[in-house]
Amino acid sequence: MDSLIKLKLAEYPMHVQERLMELHNLILDVASSLGLGPVDQSLKWGEVSYSVKTGSPIRIDWKRAYPDHYFMYFNCQTKLVDTFRVVYGEHLVLQSTRAIVLSLSETLPRTIITHCIELALTYKLRKNLPLLGI
Repeated sequence: MDSLIKLKLAEYPMHVQERLMELHNLILDVASSLGLGPVDQSLKWGEVSYSVKTGSPIRIDWKRAYPDHYFMYFNCQTKLVDTFRVVYGEHLVLQSTRAIVLSLSETLPRTIITHCIELALTYKLRKNLPLLGI
């Protein structure tokens, strides 16, 4: 893990760090299992960002203004969150066209989030397919 990302994650309360590390590891696991090559990890707009050549970036963060939640952000110019709304709208809390809102008090819906990560990391291959090829 990049030292800038370690420093950023260290800024959060411990219970938030654990949840963000869970997402961090899941993103890297999905990219690896799909054989997408190296994952570029950086800070974008002060948030930890992950990108691969075949996909659209994913950012993760926690905001003091929303202490009970943490977020996965996506490029709002994509069809990602709109697709998540159609497919998983009953199971996810979504913020406009930009984010999945996750609760710190609930277990991560791992299967659903894994699929959302897969769609984001392969977005450039799917963007012209109805419902991203689901």
